[in-house]
Amino acid sequence: MTGVPHAGLALLGGGVTLILVLFGSWLYEAFMESSSYQATLGKMIFGMKVTDLNGNRISFERATGRHFAKILSSILGIGYIMVGFTERKQGLHDLLAGTLVLRT
Repeated sequence: MTGVPHAGLALLGGGVTLILVLFGSWLYEAFMESSSYQATLGKMIFGMKVTDLNGNRISFERATGRHFAKILSSILGIGYIMVGFTERKQGLHDLLAGTLVLRT
């Protein structure tokens, strides 16, 4: 059986990769949105930033909550569609986290 990976090791490797991707995306978003940039690279390119409801920089904890609330927005689907129908253009994740995405 040389050259053929064991199925258990292949599953473990896939699981580790998934955990690293999920952990990495959370840290990237939370650190960037709570930094002085107030945005991920994509938001910066499009001239946007994430703020609290008063226009202030958000904390790492709030950015973390916003990141994980995006799971609900994605699962329900309507969470992102809500942006077009709310007064301050907030998705479900923004409403839950108490955040706004503003143009700079």
